[in-house]
Amino acid sequence: MPLSTQSQDDNDEQYILVASLDNARNLSNILKAIAFKDHAIFTATPNGLKVTVEDSKCLQANAFIQVEIFQEFTIKEDLVGFQVNLTVLLDCLNIFGGSTAPGLSTALRMCYRGYGYPLTLFLEEGGVVTVCKINTQEPEEPIDFDFCSSNVINKVILQSESLKEAFSELDMTSEVLQITMSPSQPYFRLSTFGNSGNAHYDYSKDSDMMELFKCTTTQTNRYKMLLLKPTTKALALSCKVSVRTDSRGFLSLQYMVRNDDGQICFVEYYCCPDEEVEEE
Repeated sequence: MPLSTQSQDDNDEQYILVASLDNARNLSNILKAIAFKDHAIFTATPNGLKVTVEDSKCLQANAFIQVEIFQEFTIKEDLVGFQVNLTVLLDCLNIFGGSTAPGLSTALRMCYRGYGYPLTLFLEEGGVVTVCKINTQEPEEPIDFDFCSSNVINKVILQSESLKEAFSELDMTSEVLQITMSPSQPYFRLSTFGNSGNAHYDYSKDSDMMELFKCTTTQTNRYKMLLLKPTTKALALSCKVSVRTDSRGFLSLQYMVRNDDGQICFVEYYCCPDEEVEEE
């Protein structure tokens, strides 16, 4: 990789985190999927990078970029965390690393020295290196939604195309999206209550679009549409989506995103229910 020169390697001693990608779009695209607030918490471990964005303690998005995605990933501590302005970071990546010309990609080297230091981006395209330094802050503690697999009572995995189709047909003027999951009919139903009346979109458990159907209990929950709208960014990029609810009605939407090089990354949204709906 062009950025890995000897002098660069010598300078790496000062950094506690160095992450390199041959194609900066592999980072910027997945960050766009969670870019609904200005600030993001970056958490690096030897397994890779997790980027977290939150909204009013009701919605949390996490983008996971596994260590295998990076051409180089060096971390000198068990955990490295900092907070940055995600809008500024994406602007840097898009302006200096957003080349869409065929066969031309921008290499990225991301370096961090530790608390109080900026996040430094080295973006190299066609022999020209641009250096961006973005101020960092001490990371806030992310909300613990306490969403664990053992409490999941309903789960479906769908091809993303079918969920995109559903969102295009449902009434987005509705204040809530109601999700019904059940071992019997209607199995998996999305409902809206908007200006043009009530609308339902049903999936059979045997649908070609349904890759997994594992529902044990009939459950109906409502979620604020305003909170769910940011999730459509991840949906647009994804090829599959896992929809899970736990015993409290908390919603997990996990999107499988394939990058330019065909590698898989994951984006997960957690959303708390708006209100409990009594079964009719």
